[in-house]
Amino acid sequence: MNIRLRIEEIEKNLLSPYAALSCNSKGRRLYEEKCNVRTDFQRDRDRIIHSKSFRRLKHKTQVFIAPEGDHYRTRLTHTLEVAQIGRTLARALRLNEDLVEAIALGHDLGHTPFGHTGERVLDNLNPKGFKHNEQSIRVVDFLEHKDNKKGLNLTYEVRDGIRNHSGNNKPQTLEGQVVKFADRIAYINHDIDDAIRAGVIKNEDLPKEAIEILGNSHGERINNMIFDIIKNSMEKNTISMTKEVGKATKTLRDFMFNNVYLSKKAKSEEAKTEYIIEQLYNYYLKNNNALPKEHLEIYKDMDTQIEDIICDYIAGTTDRFIINLYYNIFIPKPWQKY
Repeated sequence: MNIRLRIEEIEKNLLSPYAALSCNSKGRRLYEEKCNVRTDFQRDRDRIIHSKSFRRLKHKTQVFIAPEGDHYRTRLTHTLEVAQIGRTLARALRLNEDLVEAIALGHDLGHTPFGHTGERVLDNLNPKGFKHNEQSIRVVDFLEHKDNKKGLNLTYEVRDGIRNHSGNNKPQTLEGQVVKFADRIAYINHDIDDAIRAGVIKNEDLPKEAIEILGNSHGERINNMIFDIIKNSMEKNTISMTKEVGKATKTLRDFMFNNVYLSKKAKSEEAKTEYIIEQLYNYYLKNNNALPKEHLEIYKDMDTQIEDIICDYIAGTTDRFIINLYYNIFIPKPWQKY
């Protein structure tokens, strides 16, 4: 019995004509035999979940750097919330849930320690620039290993969704567009939750014109955003919000940038994190051989710029790892002999 073929047949019969069918995938960069149990998109999801870079997300900043509180979001919990919202949208719109989940779980694999602060610092330091979505593709194409081969060899559709989940880029599949919206819905709302917990803002500070449309509670806002997308995108070849909800969402996002992401209280430790990354980057520029051997081994017999090698290493670290790394390199250790 070939279970994959049965699943592919179910997709053909149940999914929207606008959905990306796993049997119609544009394929992988390197040919692989099909699995008898899982579709190509299901295999991609599993490869991402079992990767080292996915596990490291649990110790990477979402908004608040290395939080001590147990209930603040990390990059991993953010990723899981994006996947949950994405699957809800996909199921309602009869799109491919497995493709949505794979993209959602992989979309932030290339994120730096210290959140967008780390991304901005590396973007300034590396002559080629640095963007976390492009780094996520570099992770799945090159830095992660599968069966002693470089890269996870993911399908075209998953890679497209990961690359185009942020900025002005538009994914080619509706499933990728779903993740792009799910990412925004997730981070706006859970960052509000965390900012209120941290005392950076109060619930009554939120812009009234947006709250009147989206709702006054965390759950109401998420539900209203999701329902709006479903109603506005049903049986269409695009994913979108209505103008009213889209404007309210933008208002809320702008408020978060002005009052949380760029606020003095939330960014009180930012200068320190910038300094740590800058110092380590410059240290490795002068001391290439100080990079771990297993990391340098990845580039064996390849003509890779040292700046890219350093960025790959720093971007792959977690908040606590890079703090300890800085401490071990730059802080004198007491003499242990008596």
